[in-house]
Amino acid sequence: MDRTPTAAQRRLIAAADPVTGRLRGAAARLAALGRLGLAFRHPRPPHDWFLTPAGRRWTLPQEPAPAPAAAPAPPAAVFAARIGGDAPDRGGARRAREVASAWTGLLELRRMTRADGATDRPCAWERAHLVPAAALALEAAGCVPETGEGPGYRVVASAQPEAVGVHAADPAGLRSCAAALEGAGWQVSEHTEPRSGGRRHLLASPRRG
Repeated sequence: MDRTPTAAQRRLIAAADPVTGRLRGAAARLAALGRLGLAFRHPRPPHDWFLTPAGRRWTLPQEPAPAPAAAPAPPAAVFAARIGGDAPDRGGARRAREVASAWTGLLELRRMTRADGATDRPCAWERAHLVPAAALALEAAGCVPETGEGPGYRVVASAQPEAVGVHAADPAGLRSCAAALEGAGWQVSEHTEPRSGGRRHLLASPRRG
């Protein structure tokens, strides 16, 4: 599905409350944003619509569209957390703003989808998207993902239910990742990989309760 909002939808996103991400507009347009994964409808009355982390990505300044070419240009990408093994980050300050906006949006999603309004524990979206959710928590806390230019963290799927594996190049990096995830509401335990000469890694799962 093309997740690029139309010009009218981008105007609707731009008019969202800058703190809560609350949207106002025609029901059909709001529902269309929901189908794109850029907005969600709160389950409790008055059932207002709010931007998702992906929707908040579109509140950031967009780069100019490329010049027309023979083939249609691909749609602009929505925010993606860095799980490690990515290309080197050339985004600089722009990437930092994107990460901060996505993390703020995720905290708001936690608040709006929990009966007690708490933001200290992961929400259902995070439990359904474990790898990108953990990666966003790490990057938002200042941890550096592994790239071709240097070591860092790498988040991988795990055979353990509702858990991800987190690898780092050295014990200090692993401790930094553990602290970042625990601060973001994840349960973390450290384990040894017998087949890798005793290398340590983390198992992290969203905290409940």
